[in-house]
Amino acid sequence: MLSTESATVIRATIPVVTEAMDEISSRFYASMLGDRPELLDGLFNRGNQATGEQRRALGGSIAAFATALLEHPDERPDALLSRIAHKHVSVGVTDDQYVIVHKYLFGAIAEVLGDAASSEVVAAWDEVYWLMAGALTALEARLYARAGLDGGDVWRVWRVVERRELTRDAISLTLEPEDDGPAPDFRPGQYVSVRLRMPDGVRQARQYTLTGAEGRRRAITVKRVRAREVPEGEVSTLVHETVRVGEALEVSAPAGDVTLSDDARPVVLASAGIGCTPMLAMLRHIAEHDPERRVLVLHADRSAHDHAHREETAALAERIAGADLLTWYESGEADGSGRMDLSGVDLPEDCEVYLCGPLPFMRDVRAQVLAAGVPARSVHYEVFGPDLWLGLD
Repeated sequence: MLSTESATVIRATIPVVTEAMDEISSRFYASMLGDRPELLDGLFNRGNQATGEQRRALGGSIAAFATALLEHPDERPDALLSRIAHKHVSVGVTDDQYVIVHKYLFGAIAEVLGDAASSEVVAAWDEVYWLMAGALTALEARLYARAGLDGGDVWRVWRVVERRELTRDAISLTLEPEDDGPAPDFRPGQYVSVRLRMPDGVRQARQYTLTGAEGRRRAITVKRVRAREVPEGEVSTLVHETVRVGEALEVSAPAGDVTLSDDARPVVLASAGIGCTPMLAMLRHIAEHDPERRVLVLHADRSAHDHAHREETAALAERIAGADLLTWYESGEADGSGRMDLSGVDLPEDCEVYLCGPLPFMRDVRAQVLAAGVPARSVHYEVFGPDLWLGLD
């Protein structure tokens, strides 16, 4: 809980700090990574640094946390914190790194705010930071312990045993641990990080949904990001061009809090593009363990040829008695053309809705399902990359 004195200061300064947060975050990353370039090696995503997504996500998360402390002083924003904690655990963030971040973040705050960064203002925002950091480190410690991990030691060597070409830009890789230990369990919707050494020697990690499991084997799907310039898309490009059967990869323990509920409520799985991957894992779980469950599968894509796992999704839906599958393709040749339009779709009563895809798509579909009467608490979303939607009710 935020102290009364700090709450007063935060309430008065949050508009100014929020407005300046993009510049604060920009200077923070520039100074920290300038002094500590080793943090780019396997921890920070330099593609997201190049696009500015990481700094916008950082600013948004701090502002959302501060706002939650003011609006709900007796509650901890666990939904917000859980999403961040899972992302951190997927790359092995450790407690000491919060001290490093604090040093450079507050240096940037003082630099950007200038005279407005009085001792009183800095002390109040310092309290916000350590409340957030303390909550995150506690959550992360529990996640590490639950996975049987020693702090940030999340990496394990896996071997590629199968590679399948799905579309011109998507491949499926089946992996098996190189050691004799068991493969970790995961919940449908979770992801792992894959860490590769780039041509310049710097390691980079990216998250990929776990789409299937068989014994000790696990499957992931990698979509090539056709970026205008490196480092955007550098990992997916390297995977597509160089990773073949027999390749050894560093893979983290499973993480992610957007997972299929255990109850029997009807489910709506709405995705676009490569956002189909967590939906595929959820659909497979239902087909194998609860084939009588009511499921509505909705997917939008450029065309049938660009729709990764199209045939696999249809086959799984066929195995579920209460499943319906609808598709929208920009090229036509589907149940609908263009963007996903739910005006003529009957959503199951008392359903849980899961969304995954580009942010504009998820915002649009979320608005449509809310307008159809689905309560906000029943709508869940997964973002590939930094979460620029934090704080959304």
